[in-house]
Amino acid sequence: MPAFVYKRPVRIEWGDCDPAQIVFFPRYFAMCDASTHELFRAATGLRKSELVKVHGIIGVPMVDVRGKFIVPSMYGDDIVIESHMASSKRSSFEITHRIMKGDVLAAEISETRVWAGPDPDRPGAMRGVTIPAEVLAKFTVA
Repeated sequence: MPAFVYKRPVRIEWGDCDPAQIVFFPRYFAMCDASTHELFRAATGLRKSELVKVHGIIGVPMVDVRGKFIVPSMYGDDIVIESHMASSKRSSFEITHRIMKGDVLAAEISETRVWAGPDPDRPGAMRGVTIPAEVLAKFTVA
């Protein structure tokens, strides 16, 4: 089944840029982090705070991130971040973001995250827990 894709328009602001007015690469990671949370909201109907309560988790922390920067974006540019869940395992999943400037692929960012719950053996710690099937089902399109 194809993946549910969430598209988020973003205007590049002055604070996103380095002195050459090109997006400073860590800002893309911050934009994609926000897009991941919006992807979950769009797919499940729950904001992050609600997702945590409903599923009894601590959150979905990032454990790896990779980026490929192809075409620079500059102050004032309008981009669209296309996000989807590319794969999942028992307690981890991969989110892929395609950053588009019009019809041109400007960057690709991939995140590996963990569905993290409290660790009953270590108070105050977290561990990967099984992602509910009903959550994963929200990220596919029939």
